[in-house]
Amino acid sequence: MARKFTLGGKAPQIGCNVSHSHRKTKKAWMPNIQTKAMYSMVLGRSIRMTITTSTLRSVDFVGGLDNYLLAASDAELTKTMRDLRDLIRQKSASA
Repeated sequence: MARKFTLGGKAPQIGCNVSHSHRKTKKAWMPNIQTKAMYSMVLGRSIRMTITTSTLRSVDFVGGLDNYLLAASDAELTKTMRDLRDLIRQKSASA
């Protein structure tokens, strides 16, 4: 699976493995990214996305995907998630 995500905001961290003799070799720590289908109550359908597990817990904590997207800032979201948030705002305003 590619290490790209649509919801989360985490990137691989780069550092060094240090051996007993203090030789340093490059290492990357990858975020835990999962592919999930999350249900939007406002839109009435599931949205498939790649999401980090820490963000998945945050989505659950705030009460669902709709609440998370409405509360998130533009810097945290990708273009597709910002478009989805705008669609949720339009649907909830018309209802």
